[in-house]
Amino acid sequence: MENFADRLLEKIASLDNPSVVGLDPRLDKIPACIKDPILESLGTTAEAAARAIAVFNRAILDAIADLVPAVKPQWAFYELFGAEGVRAFTETVRHARSRGLLVIGDAKRNDIGSTAAAYADGHLGRVELFGSDEPGYDVDAMTVNPYLGSDGIDPFVAACADHGKGIFVLVRNSNPSAAELQDLVVSGPGESGEAGRRLYEVVGGLVNQWGEGLVGRAGYSSVGAVVGATRPREAADLRRIMPRTLFLVPGYGAQGGGADDAAAAFDDQGRGAIVNSSRGIIFAYEAEGAPPEDFAAAARRAAIAMRDDLRAALARAGKKAG
Repeated sequence: MENFADRLLEKIASLDNPSVVGLDPRLDKIPACIKDPILESLGTTAEAAARAIAVFNRAILDAIADLVPAVKPQWAFYELFGAEGVRAFTETVRHARSRGLLVIGDAKRNDIGSTAAAYADGHLGRVELFGSDEPGYDVDAMTVNPYLGSDGIDPFVAACADHGKGIFVLVRNSNPSAAELQDLVVSGPGESGEAGRRLYEVVGGLVNQWGEGLVGRAGYSSVGAVVGATRPREAADLRRIMPRTLFLVPGYGAQGGGADDAAAAFDDQGRGAIVNSSRGIIFAYEAEGAPPEDFAAAARRAAIAMRDDLRAALARAGKKAG
């Protein structure tokens, strides 16, 4: 089973593009050219909402599939519409993979014991069906919460090993209030030289340990970390703590992080990280002032602009991309 980190790094290198597009569809922003025919057919129902999301996502995927290595659908925007929304999620995953894209399911799941194993099997592994088994949601990787410690992570690591999948553990998030917990000082000297370690440093050390058995031939582990672009100093500290860990970097664009901030998450060769943009790509037609029916072409233009922005930032930082 091929290592997930190797697959992702190969895809990034082949496109010279360390970016991932977040598929966070909002019904009110999906153009009327998609919604109106569906509403006429299905009415104001959850089925209509989910169908509009699936059609919108398919158009976005077709527009960017040759540009980016991966997409990241956020579960909340699908679960919102119940069973029909879950169907839209699975359709999106299937179409993305048919277009050669890796899929990171942004689910932030966790629990312990058999419950964690059920999450891991459902998202990354296979589901037992009356004596046989079938793939679950079959994403390539997913985000997980480390708050329950190793008991909550071990089943996901096992699923990664068994099925060639990956996880990204929340370590230092991009939202401002993440500091309320993640910046707490616990004990011992910190990597940044301060008295005491920040909680995110402790979690980073654990992620490094959890991923030791899943390091691929490219030198990176399939157990990755979520590290926000809005805190570049912390990202640089965490890169030292986790030298073999893939970073999933949110916060670029709409959340205030720039390409130069995101560059801190990469290693000296411009490897080891992938930077996310969601609404800045999929709803780029609004920022451009483009006609709503031009949404897919606008998303493509925004994806190209992000790629070029990241390449330039890595060059300025003295880090070779790809």
